[in-house]
Amino acid sequence: MSGSELATRHIGDFQVTALSDGNMAASLALLSGVDSAIAGDIQRDAGITDAGNIHIHGYLIRGHGHTVLIDSGTGGLNNSGGLLQNSLAAVGVSPEDIDTVLLTHGHPDHIGGLLDAQGLPVFTQAEVYLHPLEIEHWLDDDKYQRASERAQRNFALFRRTLDAYAQRINVLGDNTVVRGITPIWLLGHTPGHTGFRIESREQSLLIWGDIVHFPHIQTAIPAVSIAFDNDPAQAEATRKKLFEQVARENLLIAGMHLGKPGFAHLVEAKDGYRIVYLEE
Repeated sequence: MSGSELATRHIGDFQVTALSDGNMAASLALLSGVDSAIAGDIQRDAGITDAGNIHIHGYLIRGHGHTVLIDSGTGGLNNSGGLLQNSLAAVGVSPEDIDTVLLTHGHPDHIGGLLDAQGLPVFTQAEVYLHPLEIEHWLDDDKYQRASERAQRNFALFRRTLDAYAQRINVLGDNTVVRGITPIWLLGHTPGHTGFRIESREQSLLIWGDIVHFPHIQTAIPAVSIAFDNDPAQAEATRKKLFEQVARENLLIAGMHLGKPGFAHLVEAKDGYRIVYLEE
């Protein structure tokens, strides 16, 4: 992979690059609020030949003297993704160059790349930031005990990661961490799910995390939720409100499960929206 293959956008003083971490498999049967056949048709109409394939992104932001990473991909866990380090290298950035890691939430495909195979921190110079409700959720022993075996592994990974970065874990508040990058609470997918709005020189970009996992399906039918949502009703309400805002403002968006172009706009279509990717 060469750096030229990674989509980059300039938002005022910031350079934002979509870092591919690869793909992960997720069945359309995980979706609720849509018939699987209809969901499959939407995928095929969008030119997606493998209907259950989900892309994974992290985002690199450079500007104002900072090198910021939003989410770290899977780290290769569960034989998914794991290409984020290659993507960083393709644009000439080493893990030691990252001074700030902003996390949208604590699922394995977002924090898995924070630890190496020995369980040690990959980003040794970085301060790590996440929502306080996210920490509270993953450290809740009652939730851990009630969780499925698979979900318990997710709790364990989060706890190992938190311990490994213990001296550099920071709680996101209403204030910006890096000038021009503001956390936006997008709760529902997880209790502390967070997006990040980047603004500079009257230009804006919203990195919306996991508002969607199947972009074409969930923009066309915003009521569609996925089994990974902690609170499906809240996630749906958040998604619908955000879609309306994004379309109204013609806001440039990025997301961890958008297709490879990594950046897009939303336009209104029938009872929902249509995602329009920005191609290089």
